[in-house]
Amino acid sequence: MKGPDSSENVVELRVHGVSGASAAQMLDLHESGQVAGDSSGGFYRPRPRCADTGGVPGVTLEAYRWGDLPSGTVARTLAVVFLLPFMLVNVAIWMRPANPGVEAVVKSLCRLLGLTLTVLYVLAIAGVALDLVGWKCLASADCLAGRSWLSWLGGRPVGARLTVLALVPAAAIGLIWRISNRPGRTFEAFRAPDQTVSASRLGTVGQWDAEPLVGRMRAIHVAAAFATLDLTLLVARAASGGSAATIALTVTTGVILTVCVGLLCTPPLIDRSAGNERLDAVTRALRTAAIVLTVVVVAHVLTSARPWQKEPELPGYDTTLAGLFVAQTTLLVALGVVLLWRRGRQRGSTPLFGLGGLVVAATGISLAVAYSAELVYRVADFLDRDVSTGEGIAEGPPRAYTWAIYGFFRALLVTAIVAGLVILITRPGRRRAAAAIVGRDYPDPPAEAGPRLRQVRDAIAQARFTEKTVPLAVVYGCLAGLGTATTTLALLGQFPGDVIERNARLPADAITFGIAFGSWVIAAIILGLILGGVFAYRTVPFRRHVGVLWDLGTFWPRAAHPFAPPCYSERAVPELARRITYLVERGNAVLLTGHSHGSVLLAATVLQLPPRVGNRVALLTHGSPLRRLYARLFPAFVNDAALREIGRRVGWRWVNLWRDTDPIGGWIFSPRPQPAPVTTDDPAARVDRRQRDPHDLVAPPGDSVAPPIHGHWPGESDEPFTEAVRELARCLDRRPDPPAPPT
Repeated sequence: MKGPDSSENVVELRVHGVSGASAAQMLDLHESGQVAGDSSGGFYRPRPRCADTGGVPGVTLEAYRWGDLPSGTVARTLAVVFLLPFMLVNVAIWMRPANPGVEAVVKSLCRLLGLTLTVLYVLAIAGVALDLVGWKCLASADCLAGRSWLSWLGGRPVGARLTVLALVPAAAIGLIWRISNRPGRTFEAFRAPDQTVSASRLGTVGQWDAEPLVGRMRAIHVAAAFATLDLTLLVARAASGGSAATIALTVTTGVILTVCVGLLCTPPLIDRSAGNERLDAVTRALRTAAIVLTVVVVAHVLTSARPWQKEPELPGYDTTLAGLFVAQTTLLVALGVVLLWRRGRQRGSTPLFGLGGLVVAATGISLAVAYSAELVYRVADFLDRDVSTGEGIAEGPPRAYTWAIYGFFRALLVTAIVAGLVILITRPGRRRAAAAIVGRDYPDPPAEAGPRLRQVRDAIAQARFTEKTVPLAVVYGCLAGLGTATTTLALLGQFPGDVIERNARLPADAITFGIAFGSWVIAAIILGLILGGVFAYRTVPFRRHVGVLWDLGTFWPRAAHPFAPPCYSERAVPELARRITYLVERGNAVLLTGHSHGSVLLAATVLQLPPRVGNRVALLTHGSPLRRLYARLFPAFVNDAALREIGRRVGWRWVNLWRDTDPIGGWIFSPRPQPAPVTTDDPAARVDRRQRDPHDLVAPPGDSVAPPIHGHWPGESDEPFTEAVRELARCLDRRPDPPAPPT
């Protein structure tokens, strides 16, 4: 047998989707294969052990497995869950309109929203350590009763208590700084060559050297994080009368925060190349100044002799938190105005009404607020217990967090109601469309196939619901933004129950119960995300459903928030391009087959191949979301021009297989059931080929189970896939040999 690097005629390079399939599954190399039955009970036969098992004879199979790049270990998968708000804001910056005139404004607004998430992260931990524990619990004998791990601080002065507990948010800043810094150079060895092959923005995927930008933003966010901690301490200190030192330190903190905002609002400056050492020195100096300032502020709080003001909560904390929510609301409104003003006007090009970036950003902000509120509420619930007099800790969590939980639960509840209405309203239309498809695919069904026809119809109707989620996304995004806006009512010193009882005539107890229930809903959501991350790592079928979120979010580089999970395309795309180039230079023709998100990786890879390599490459995509999802969500990167350039680069040796039962993949150029006649002038019209799913309604002879409905599952073993491989392999065999590589 020839080795893996030996010269062959055609190499089929398979790239999996979000399922994270193993190499043996991708190559269909198993000791036994099912010949009848289903997953519950079936018949199996041993497979012949040869290299071409599962593929077309004469075509060498090769698989690229990238599933562990975005997920990998359980710890990394769980990190993605907790960094999800950062990831969503980072995705929002790539969902900007194709109009280049709006790029700088969208970048600035998304980066400022990302900065508010870092500030919220610090305020949430400071709320637990400084407000709940340092200010409230340590001042309450009931709270300290039976807690020896806290009682040693109980008799200390307020300044000493806050100084010690300030180490908790400082350590949290150091932790997330460390986590974001570790993967910075992970993919350095896979950097793509510094060359411009394609004019399409999609062709730059994987060629970004994102580390310089991420390093600068990381320094800015770390500086802003420490400045936020300083501001929290200084505002509390100034409540009892600000000394000259307190005022000077507060002004210095404000200057650092202003510089952080200014740098993020100047994309032409912050996006400069890696060789700009002066800019790197400025951001590092800013970070160092913030750390030194924190040391000075902590020392000032510890040594200040001025008595502290007696208040039920940490002075200024609730106001600072509500002010942050005001800033987030203002930024979301500004982003919505910009996106609506410059959105694309072509029909079908803006399924979220041009508000895709706003919806995702608002969801990320809402989730971060929910995380923070739940953290503070759960700690408050742990500290506030019935002991002795039953007083617990005074006041409980800040009012702003109460409004945040109320807003999040309201958005979730209204969206669920709207979702139910959308399902009910659209079901008849989706079923009629599905029935028409089933009638066309199975014109003369046997009498016993009635139940199976209904199953197929329901599968198609469910798959078509993907397009109906557009209003749900917009509704939730708007309600999430509105929920952030209502948290500003905390500035008035009001609780939701009091306001609603006074204006809507609803009992305050019902609102209080709803907020408490919403808090547990948030806890359940967080627990569900954690369990989802674990099961997505351990269970392939489950990962197929939830893995879309991880793979979509970590496909794009960190351009809005440096604490988001690292981008795996920085390795995957250059690695694919190098391997394909190597195979072609060895005299092989390469047939690229990509399922689901694997087709997106291959699309970006094809745009990076030099012409001499593209002449020996063909492309087969199946279950591809290129048109259905990516072209709609990321119009600046995936559009008709980019897709047609991919076709030209492979000489239109491109086949795209799609099914009506697939809720994710779909057609790319034409929704017609069959490819256009050969006489058509547009080669793109011949790319798409619809697969009937299932291929038959009744069980074949010798079997007792009808053929399965595949939906979004890969179909490498299906006859349409095999026939497409044969066709493209014949096209590649007719191509001339590539020129010799340059010496």
